[in-house]
Amino acid sequence: MKPRPFHAAGPLAPMVAAACLGAACLVPGEGASAQGAEADEAGDTPLTPAEQAFANQLTGATLVGNFTVGDGGAAKPERYEIGEVRRVGTGQWLIPARIVYGDKNVMLPITLPVEWAGDTAVIKVDKVGFPGLGTYSARVLIHDGRYAGYWHGGGAGGHLFGTIIKPTPKALEQP
Repeated sequence: MKPRPFHAAGPLAPMVAAACLGAACLVPGEGASAQGAEADEAGDTPLTPAEQAFANQLTGATLVGNFTVGDGGAAKPERYEIGEVRRVGTGQWLIPARIVYGDKNVMLPITLPVEWAGDTAVIKVDKVGFPGLGTYSARVLIHDGRYAGYWHGGGAGGHLFGTIIKPTPKALEQP
């Protein structure tokens, strides 16, 4: 399967892209080997079953949900397509992402830290500058096929939440 690029649309695409890049359905053991045998690119320790499930579920997934601006802002739809995701070092994940909205179309090979609260992944974005887009911070947790979090940057902030959808094998066969 050829990895699909990340695609984001909407006024908060730069921030939500940064925050949601880590979003995935984390199902411990699903798609993971019993030993977590796949090692990261740096040749360090093998991936744990939770890490393997995280990478498997995020790669090629579509995030469908909503974001808000401000504490009382109305939810607006968001949709993102994620490319191939892989661990590149202890706690660091490479997430190639295409961010497209308005007149912006930027491909960014973003490396973000992922921390773990048991089997729940937490994506950390701390004052990350995205060329041509701005500087953002966010925390996004991933659990049981959903993502949720808080973002701020560019003079605004809000919440984001939604569902992670993997393509069906039949959909992958279509051109």
